[in-house]
This record gives sequence, C-alpha cells and structure tokens, in this order.
Amino acid sequence: MDDIEQITDALCYHGEGPVWSETWGGLRWVDMLAGDLLTLRADGSVSRLHVGDVAAFVRPRTRGGYVVGVERGIGLADDVDAPPSTVVELWTDPGLRMNEGGCDHQGNLYAGSMHYERTPEAAFLYRITPQREISVILDAVTTSNGLDFSPDGTRTYYNDTHTGATDVFDIVGGELTNRRVFHDGDGGRPDGLVVDSAGNVWVALNRVGRVRLYSPSAEILREVQLPVRLVTACTLGGADGRDLYVTTSRENLDDPEPEAGAVFRLRAEVPGRPVLPYGG
Repeated sequence: MDDIEQITDALCYHGEGPVWSETWGGLRWVDMLAGDLLTLRADGSVSRLHVGDVAAFVRPRTRGGYVVGVERGIGLADDVDAPPSTVVELWTDPGLRMNEGGCDHQGNLYAGSMHYERTPEAAFLYRITPQREISVILDAVTTSNGLDFSPDGTRTYYNDTHTGATDVFDIVGGELTNRRVFHDGDGGRPDGLVVDSAGNVWVALNRVGRVRLYSPSAEILREVQLPVRLVTACTLGGADGRDLYVTTSRENLDDPEPEAGAVFRLRAEVPGRPVLPYGG
C-alpha cells in the first residue's frame, strides 16, 4: 500500500502545475482559475500571490524571479514574491486561455493553450525563446497539458489531454519531430507530467484519480491511487528529490470529495532533477 500524505488543506478550486525550486523555497503551484500562485513555506503555511485572471503554470527564470502563464500569454517577474512586471500577450482571442507549460535545456519556454469551451483542435502549443521570439510548434491542440524533457535532451513528452494518450517527440536540431503515442493512458485522461533523473515519466491521470510511472520504453513501473478523482499534475522535489507532489482539483464536481483541491505527497524511488528554468 502506498503511503500517501495530504500536506495541505483543500485550498484550491483548480490546483495545477506544481514545481519545486529552491529559488522560492521549495514547492509552488497554481490555483489556475483564481489566478493565484501558492507557495508552501518552511513552517507549513501556504501563501498566495495573485497574478491575474488565470495562473496556468510557473517556472523560475535564470536571471531570478519567475515566468507565469497568464490568460493570454506569459507574465515575467524579477522578484519571486512579487506580481509580474511585464506581460507578453500571445493571442487576442478571448475564447482561449493558457493552460500549461515547461522549459527545455536551452531555456526556451513551451506554453500551450485551450479553449474555454474545450472546442476540439482550437488551441496551440507555442515556443518562446529567451529573446522572446514566439513561434507555433503545434496547432490543432485541444487541451495542452503536461510537457517535460528527457535528462539527455533527446526526447519531449507531451499530453494533449483530449487525445487520451501521452505522446513523445524526438528532438532533432532543436526541433520537436516524429510525434508518436508513448502510452494510451488506459482510459485515463493524461494531465500534468514530470520526468525523473533516470528518464522515467510520472503522469497524472485525471478523472480516475491516479498517478502512473512509465519507464522510457513505456513499461508501467508503478501506479498509485489517490482519494480524489481530479488528479491534475505532479512534480518531484524535497530534500533528496524523491518527494512526488500531486495537485488536485474540484472544478465542476457536482459531488466534490472533501480532499479535492489539496496537495498530496508520496515517496518515489528515483529522484527528480532541478527544474529547467526559462532563459528570458
């Protein structure tokens, strides 16, 4: 039996995007539709920082501060505990909002959107370079979600949740190529994901309340059931990198579980890696 610990109260309507970084003292995540960043402090308290109508994801910047996904683009802050001082708009369509993002080994930020009405194939995955050059990497996306890179930088794992599968790309000349299904998710809805230091992939399976660990060859190594259905994302951190933190949601639940919206923690055998920062 897996030892799952609830480490916060059910603080979030839609908790998402956990990430561990020593730059802000450990664990930070988002209450997405409240537009807030939440940080777990050393004394166990949780602080909130409001950044806009939407807070989709957060990553540290190499120069200090953080980058956050806001409703129609990204916000840049120089201080980890201050709101963004600069906002870069990526689109003007009010029907789209930012949903998830992550960075590669070169400091590029990949940020993906979704339609508020969940219109199929209406959204995009963007790449924003450290120089803020913006390009569309994928179109015809429905719900752009988890994205992370293999330790050697040769693979990208990606979830467009609507497809029901986790995909993998090869990285050739800095470009994402040869997209293919990594694992079909067995009826779950793959949401956030994180790659550990050995190249294994943890995936949050939304609606079925599970997190699953795959080997680089897509073998299922471990599966953990949580006490809530809407498991949204996961990250590795802690003093030894072996704490797996899992965010959850109560969005649109007619009969929400008492724990929905809390953060949970369990122990992993293989540690994670330092989060890849945005170079801009």
